[in-house]
Amino acid sequence: CHTSTCFGRACNPRMGNLAQGRVLSTQSVCGANSSEPYCFYKQTAAPRRRESCSAAKCSKCSSAIPSQAHPPSAMSDSSFRYPDTWWQSAEGVKKETLQLDLETEFLFTHLILVFRSPRPAAMVLERSQDHGHTWKTLRYFARDCEEVFGLAEGTSDGESGATCTSKYSGAFPCTRGEVIYRALSPWHSVDPYGPAAQDQLMITNLRVHLLQRQLCPCQAKHPDAAVLPTDHYAIYDFIVKGSCLCNGHADHCVPARGYQPSQQKTSNMVHGKCVCRHNTAGDHCERCAPLYNDQPWQAANGIIGTPHECQKCKCNGHAKRRQTGGVCNDCRHNTEGRHCQNCKKGFFRDPSRPKTAPDSCKPCSCHPVGSILSGGSPLCNPSSGECTCKPGVGGLRCDSCVMGYWGLHEYGCRPCDCTGDCDPYTEKCECVEVTLGSPKLFCAAEYDYVLVVRVMSAHDKGSHAEVEVKVKKILYQNPQMKIQRGSVTLYPESWTTQGCTCPILNPGSEYVVAGHEDWKTSRLMVNTKSLVKPWRSNLGRKIIHILRKDCSRW
Repeated sequence: CHTSTCFGRACNPRMGNLAQGRVLSTQSVCGANSSEPYCFYKQTAAPRRRESCSAAKCSKCSSAIPSQAHPPSAMSDSSFRYPDTWWQSAEGVKKETLQLDLETEFLFTHLILVFRSPRPAAMVLERSQDHGHTWKTLRYFARDCEEVFGLAEGTSDGESGATCTSKYSGAFPCTRGEVIYRALSPWHSVDPYGPAAQDQLMITNLRVHLLQRQLCPCQAKHPDAAVLPTDHYAIYDFIVKGSCLCNGHADHCVPARGYQPSQQKTSNMVHGKCVCRHNTAGDHCERCAPLYNDQPWQAANGIIGTPHECQKCKCNGHAKRRQTGGVCNDCRHNTEGRHCQNCKKGFFRDPSRPKTAPDSCKPCSCHPVGSILSGGSPLCNPSSGECTCKPGVGGLRCDSCVMGYWGLHEYGCRPCDCTGDCDPYTEKCECVEVTLGSPKLFCAAEYDYVLVVRVMSAHDKGSHAEVEVKVKKILYQNPQMKIQRGSVTLYPESWTTQGCTCPILNPGSEYVVAGHEDWKTSRLMVNTKSLVKPWRSNLGRKIIHILRKDCSRW
């Protein structure tokens, strides 16, 4: 049984992966006609100076053998249940096209591609709003925008308005590299149900052109690897985030008429027909239901939450007369609208009072500094009374800074100048230190050194801090390092950029310190990713056990 969340407010169905349960088409697939060898590199980041690239791993693919098949459907299965399935093109293809065809209109918010092969040196993202009859370019991606597309970085092509970016076209990482596209900028304040957003977000088809392969740079470091079969595209996940298009009048959707999912297990599939609320009707709640046409249909307001329900001819007890056609005249009790159904700007509906009560619309109780005013009056959600806050401000009345912000003033709250949260009044940073959790997490940190030290003194140098310590024990150090027992200098992250020293090293105390070396300066760095704990012998034994038993590289 589904409980609706649409009562008295705008609502929207859950977001999901529009590709899940649907057919993704490609031009080729690995091993379509016969078994096909391939190789790949597992380098997930650019190697450090002292490390070398790992060797290529090779295998075979065949569409006839399920365990060796890599079909397009592997891109749209659950990335949580099946994280290691992928689609792979035929070997040697220079260009590929991936296409998702939807059965009706949907809202599309962002695309995430997770590559198994190195990301392309050039690719193009397109969308259609008329089932493939016409297409519009959304974004160009290239390692060199000027060379490939004749566009400067960040400038549009003038025709579709699409810009080019090089952010997602680097060769590293050689696997699990992401390409991300957002249909709206995070700071975009457009109404998601308004015509401008609908034109930007609505799609029926999505298409990606992979135009130029690039090899993993690790391959060039192994001369005997030049002939390896690595000339292919491979993608783990094709995630098209979006929802069914309901204009703010539904929070639940069912399969569109006549549509059959491509896969049997579709419990998380985003369907295309809205289960309409607010007395609306249609596959996308795009019109008023019969007998509820007293006023023109409107999409809900996604910014302040007004539902714009379709209503019968009535005035809710807030007017004494109405015009021909059911329009109420002279609304009272701080109400407005065709049927006196809405509270005036600066008022909100008290949920504890009947809608027909004279005192059902209460004045917005918004903080005069932290809230946004409209025409000198406070602006709040007409259903909940929640005020519209300035940047960095939160609370029902907009009277306090949200986490990560401080200093409430006429322009809102300012971001904290540190890695975590800070005091909302003084900007004093809160130091959240690393704890010794599971051995797996400790090993994954890949610390360059693990020392037992006594802090002798600490000095603020203005641009950085220096802490003089005496090394008492060396539990581990990178083979390339030459730390010896005795006096050593540690370099905590700059006080001026962080606003505080974190973790804290007190003179006269003994600590276990695990951190990284700045290979450019050979300095022993201490920052918010370092492990700093007061020294205890049982802690030392635990760390030594982890180093020997769990951290294979050590």
